[in-house]
Amino acid sequence: MASMKLEVVSEDQSLRKWCVPLREDIFATFMAKGSPIMHKVFGDKSLFGPLLFTKFFDPSDAFPLWEFEPGVLLSNLQNPCVDWLQTDSCYVLKSELPKIEKSSVRICVENGKVMEISGVWKNKGESSRTDWRSGEWWEHGFVRRLELPENTDWKKTEAYVYNDTVLDIRLPKTPSMEYCTEGVIKESSSG
Repeated sequence: MASMKLEVVSEDQSLRKWCVPLREDIFATFMAKGSPIMHKVFGDKSLFGPLLFTKFFDPSDAFPLWEFEPGVLLSNLQNPCVDWLQTDSCYVLKSELPKIEKSSVRICVENGKVMEISGVWKNKGESSRTDWRSGEWWEHGFVRRLELPENTDWKKTEAYVYNDTVLDIRLPKTPSMEYCTEGVIKESSSG
């Protein structure tokens, strides 16, 4: 399985990357031109779709994913394309994405509390002319902001894209601390 490691940055330097507000009409136009995979990823009640909670909302708003039970949050998805699980040592988020270039996916952690997953698709229409000034083009993107659990060691987050379509993010947990009877802090062996 081919994989590409993605860089996880601590602060997003391109604050103006979403210059076009995501309105329902823009999203409908984007979806009308999409492939079946795009409909699966961004369609109704998808984690990356703006209709996750059955109403249109601003995708730049963070919501606390880990405050919900994953079974409850994902049970209403018509075509679940996101797997979320928790192990003793880390949180794992896996999602299917349309075929993308590694350079178009960005993962940014803001203030150690919110993770933003974003990407941009650029499509240049086929043209029989060699003149760069002719032809159709469009650019659309996706963004999802997730509130990180308090016990996440976000500086050690690793993200990979497998086979150009599967995004895998691993968020290690910080070792839990507990007090001994002598008042000395020791690391707990359980997560």
